[in-house]
Amino acid sequence: MYGYDQNQGGQQQYAPPQPPPQGGYAEQPLYPEPSPPSLADAVRAFTTGSLSAEDFQQIFATSKVYCPRGDNPGFLALHNTQQPVIPMFTSLKELRKYAGKESKYFVITGAEVIDLLPTGYGFVLDMEGEHRMVFDAKAVEQMVDFAMRRMYG
Repeated sequence: MYGYDQNQGGQQQYAPPQPPPQGGYAEQPLYPEPSPPSLADAVRAFTTGSLSAEDFQQIFATSKVYCPRGDNPGFLALHNTQQPVIPMFTSLKELRKYAGKESKYFVITGAEVIDLLPTGYGFVLDMEGEHRMVFDAKAVEQMVDFAMRRMYG
């Protein structure tokens, strides 16, 4: 049998219970990994000038972006601006603030945004937010160029 010594004359001898770890340090890693800044934090830092464009793009590329959607697949664009832009949001909370609680949405990464955005379109991050950011079509082209240089040198 498992869990006890079989040579004790038929009596089951279970291992004594282990004392709990002292100070609660056993469950915690010695050096926790720093978490990357959220996209909302990056937007705030970039709009206040404390984050470079390159650093912002690196964070944006790996972050989740929340996009409102209609009945058909694809981005919903606003055409009542100088150039058509697509509203995007750093969190579901920001999206709900703009589009309402029952709105439909999809989630993609910033890198996928750059890859899938139609030519000639820009996007707006957190349209109703405190730190709204507008990227016109030219800025999106520059983001594509930056991404290509990072990937292919």
